Amino acid sequence: MTIYAIGDIHGHLDKLRLAHARIAADRAAHDADAALVVHTGDLVDRGPDSAGVVSWLMQAQAADARLIVLTGNHDQMFTRWLETGPTPDPRDPPHVRYLSEGAGGSATLASYDIDPTGPPDDVHTEATAKVPTAHRAWLAGLPVTHQAEGCIFVHAGLRPGIPLDRQDKADLVWIRDDFLTDTGDHGAFVVHGHTPVKSVEHHPNRLNIDTGAAWGGPVTAVVIDAAGVWQLTDKGRRAVPRLGPA
Repeated sequence: MTIYAIGDIHGHLDKLRLAHARIAADRAAHDADAALVVHTGDLVDRGPDSAGVVSWLMQAQAADARLIVLTGNHDQMFTRWLETGPTPDPRDPPHVRYLSEGAGGSATLASYDIDPTGPPDDVHTEATAKVPTAHRAWLAGLPVTHQAEGCIFVHAGLRPGIPLDRQDKADLVWIRDDFLTDTGDHGAFVVHGHTPVKSVEHHPNRLNIDTGAAWGGPVTAVVIDAAGVWQLTDKGRRAVPRLGPA
């Protein structure tokens, strides 16, 4: 059992490339060439080069079947805004406005050479013309979960007590407290992002790998194998201790 995972990217292509470089070095050092790499979503928004991240991952995935890319809530907000325009999408939570300062969608549009400050309808018209159709189709087609090596990979988490095949897809990319405070067995070890933490958190039932790339932190790469959980650094593997009871 060996599998790699990469947390929230949020438009930081340089940090994503560094994470992949660390995985490449670890593959060579630990004879893990066949292991999958799962990205847990939130590719876009807030950072400076969402367009570059999408292009890079599309090309990398087309060339390497070992790469799995999941969708996050920000990826879904972007594609839904392109579909519906300035009108709030009923599939998103009521407080969500894609071009609000908190969401970070303006940075994504700027990376596609779109001025996000104009009249909303004009901004949307320009975006639908400039965001490549291939980018939109790829983002819209990203899966919500992936299961491998005794793990469930998902952007935000799971609704406790609900089988995976009955989970609300909105929960999978938006849930926080009900999942984060639950200490029960989810049927597999859950690897997720979505909720930024200062350092990787290894709980008995889950692993949070969103280390706040959107807010100045790194895009984190980890490896999970039979011996434990390891964060990848420029100096190699660093063990991630498990929190809570043994």
